[in-house]
Amino acid sequence: MSDFRRLPNLAALRAFEAAARHQNFSRASEEIHVTHGAISHQVRALEEELGVQLFTRHGKRIAITADGEQFAEAIRSALKDIATAADVLQSRNKQTRLSVTALPSFAARWLSPRLGRFIESYPDLEVSLESSNNLIDFSRESVDIGIRFGSGHYPGLDSEHMMDDTYYPVASPRFNGGKLPRTPRELVRANLLRCDQEPWEPWFRAAGLSTPEPTSGLIFQDASMLVRAAVEGHGIALGRNSIVQTDLKTGDLVRLLDISVPCPNSYYIVYRPNSLQKPQVKAFRSWLLDELAKSGLK
Repeated sequence: MSDFRRLPNLAALRAFEAAARHQNFSRASEEIHVTHGAISHQVRALEEELGVQLFTRHGKRIAITADGEQFAEAIRSALKDIATAADVLQSRNKQTRLSVTALPSFAARWLSPRLGRFIESYPDLEVSLESSNNLIDFSRESVDIGIRFGSGHYPGLDSEHMMDDTYYPVASPRFNGGKLPRTPRELVRANLLRCDQEPWEPWFRAAGLSTPEPTSGLIFQDASMLVRAAVEGHGIALGRNSIVQTDLKTGDLVRLLDISVPCPNSYYIVYRPNSLQKPQVKAFRSWLLDELAKSGLK
């Protein structure tokens, strides 16, 4: 029989740690995918079991006590040790698998066409590529490495600047019967395709125009869908250089005008601390940087 004292309920410990970190039951419930009421109930049950008040409550507002803060630090340390031990085991037993996540646009238009070369170099490695616009929880989803487009600040993950990017107009050479705009003023009178959160207005200003942001027509939620529509001749897209590069090389798209604007966000390689100790993660990172250099983007 074990001589360890009976541990508190592990679900309650996890609920308490999340509530302590966020200082909020609602955000804790969102993180671990249970209801606000379940978090409150588990924390209350833990307090009763320990005989210690972990939070003070003022209506809907909570504040962690000194005892609660000390206990939360101990739980956090223990959970980190468990996660590290799990990583070691996974590293030993899953050397043949690599899980990668990337934005759908980057995955479809840049990464996927090149990924075969990585697999040829590592034929015994099973590579899983997941594309998502949402911020994936690396621990929950067992993701090894990811490519994100943003500011570079991703709590809990190591972040490495990968590359910057630029926007410029592109269109199918068949658009408008091949009669493509030759000046910014001609361009703004054409059918402009739009992507959510990637406005035309900065390019208008760089081109010396005071034209407001377009408000009519179809707006796409993903840049790869925007590019597909431009390739099919439905309009002119404000293309991200990394996303349209392949279509420019094949001639499916042509660049319009020699005016570009920098993207406010950049691409970053992200991974959990110590993940580069896994040979497959280290190999993929090295290959990715080499591919960027070959494509002229790095």
